[in-house]
Amino acid sequence: MKLWHCNDARSLRPLWALEEMELDYELEVMPFPPRFLHKEYMQINRLGTVPYFVDGETHMTESSGICHYLVEKYEMDAFGLKPDHAEFGAYLNWLYHSDATLTFPQTIYLRYTRLEPDEAKKPVAEDYRKWYIARLRMLDAHLSDHEYLCDNRFTIADIAIGYALFLGQNLGISENYQPQTTAYLERLKERAGFRRAQEAQIV
Repeated sequence: MKLWHCNDARSLRPLWALEEMELDYELEVMPFPPRFLHKEYMQINRLGTVPYFVDGETHMTESSGICHYLVEKYEMDAFGLKPDHAEFGAYLNWLYHSDATLTFPQTIYLRYTRLEPDEAKKPVAEDYRKWYIARLRMLDAHLSDHEYLCDNRFTIADIAIGYALFLGQNLGISENYQPQTTAYLERLKERAGFRRAQEAQIV
């Protein structure tokens, strides 16, 4: 398996999953954004986005989808839930809520504050910051009486959601996190798998 990655980008989700599952993989770390700073990457992934993941004939670009693939392909039941589990629907919902609902407004905020720092666009960035914080309501409520998202244990749903919270922290928009949500993120960051993923991306 090979993963193309940029430091703390969405590709951290599958990198973290690979480390938690202790699977063998090759990692290529590139500067961000690779479509401008590592142009040969465009020959590998026409989108120019990260992650890009290859496992034999399988090629994938979606960070949460790669995590899901790894659990199913390599029968890593300790990190996922099966369809007959009572919380299977909730598990899938959190897994895909992570990108579709949470990371999306963060990427707009990132674009208009760091990649295109045009003063005229700052109000747009602020709107998306507020939108992201508002979209944490369901997670905030859930974490008020749960340590993890599903089955009272750590799964790839926690990786997917945890990354979104971590990105918000890196973007400097985590000051409005609820205390239980901040505590959840800090618990996840203490995991050995997360720490190994952080170390792996240092080149």
